[in-house]
Amino acid sequence: MSSPSTEWREVVAADEPERHARQAETVTRIQAAQSARTGPGRAFHRKPVLGLTADFVVADGLPDYARHGLFASPGTYPCRVRLSNGATRPQKDRTGDIRGFAFSVEVPEAPGALGTPTRAQDFLLINRPGFGFPTSVEFMAVVESLSRGPLALLWHFVSTYGLFDGFARIKALQANAEAPFDGFTSSPFFTAVPFRCGPYAARARLQAATEGAAPSRDDWAADVRARLANGPLRFPFQLQFFVDEATTPIEDATAPWPEEAAPFVTVGELVLHGPAPEGEAAAALSASVEAAAFDPWKALAEHQPLGEVMRARKVAYYASVKGR
Repeated sequence: MSSPSTEWREVVAADEPERHARQAETVTRIQAAQSARTGPGRAFHRKPVLGLTADFVVADGLPDYARHGLFASPGTYPCRVRLSNGATRPQKDRTGDIRGFAFSVEVPEAPGALGTPTRAQDFLLINRPGFGFPTSVEFMAVVESLSRGPLALLWHFVSTYGLFDGFARIKALQANAEAPFDGFTSSPFFTAVPFRCGPYAARARLQAATEGAAPSRDDWAADVRARLANGPLRFPFQLQFFVDEATTPIEDATAPWPEEAAPFVTVGELVLHGPAPEGEAAAALSASVEAAAFDPWKALAEHQPLGEVMRARKVAYYASVKGR
């Protein structure tokens, strides 16, 4: 096991601003096309599964390197939670997909990651320990191709990587989307990409609150509601710290950070309020959550997102919110 280090650094390419601006235009176009078909919504993680309220409880007695920003001192903060399926279009819950677990913590006003004061600290997590692509370039190329249909996606992979490697990449992409998922309360979720923790850099993991797979894959919301019927659910929230560039790279979003070198430290827990609201109360909460913007850059300055994928998200998320 290595010690957390402050020697991390970002590598910013000269053409990033122009490239990220073009990517944001693509995101806006895809979002607008889907909105024309199915109504207003997000570009990614379009299908909401459930909107919930929660508390984020910061633990006491944390090590010095973890006590920054939100985790500086023990406390309890209200949250809004959005569970989602990751595709750019609504599809059945049974369909293989990346699942999203986003929550926004209400904090006292403090300097924000975007250079202005903020009252929120957002965390956007997926059910994968790493991002599916090393940079935003590869990711957006796939998204843009897929928006034009399966044949366009096939042509992108074959023309870019060759026949055999192209088909291998398609197979790997499909396998990643169809990986087993046990449900939102019984699966771990990850930020997959890093952010600051004061002078340190970290990734985060939200541990499962329950054991046992969902009895049905046809309705993820029903599974969460059923588990909340017995009371609140507690999800341990953990940080994994940068130790060195070779072991815990900042810029390669696909590279796993090995737990044996960079162990997770529990810094708090997310507590979902139970039972889940029903009827008009549920509809009102869902509408409120859907109207909100969950953005990794809606963050404290001490938790500024890091890496090229996160820098691309800053531009793309802003464009997506404006488009909604």
